[in-house]
Formats: sequence, C-alpha cells, structure tokens
Amino acid sequence: MANTKQAKKRVRQAEKHRRNNASMRSMLRTYLKKVTAAIAGGVEASAVDSLKEATPIIDRMVNKGIIHKNKAARHKSRLTAHIRKMSEKAA
Repeated sequence: MANTKQAKKRVRQAEKHRRNNASMRSMLRTYLKKVTAAIAGGVEASAVDSLKEATPIIDRMVNKGIIHKNKAARHKSRLTAHIRKMSEKAA
C-alpha cells in the first residue's frame, strides 16, 4: 500500500488513467465492430464509410499510446483487404 503523499497521488492518477484508457479501448473496439458488421452486411458503400470513420480513431489511439502502431496498421490493412475483396466479388 502507498505510504507517501506522492505514492498516494500516483495511485489516484494510475486509476484515473486506467479508466480513461479502458474507455478509449472500448470506443476503438466499437468502431472496429461497426466496420466488421458493415462488411458482413455486404454493403460496400457502408463498409467504406465505416472504415473512413474508424481510421482516424485507430490513429488517435496509437498517438495516445492505447495500442501499438503495428496493431493499428494490421487492423486497417485487414479491414481494407476485406472491403477490396467485397468489391471484387461484386464486379
């Protein structure tokens, strides 16, 4: 348990940061699910719009240190590949 005033403050800050980071991660997952649902729905226009909406959120999470840049790149790449595959099937 924290004994010094500084240690107690760090405990309070860590908890505040943990809650905020959890909220941010949840928001990120929601946007990713929206894109996945649009892809599963089979409507290319809606999937593209969802990805355009999610991309800045993904990048923001990298800048805030919530996720690693490679994880962000992997998400964007895979979602883009799924959307491209949809457009190839339609054509």
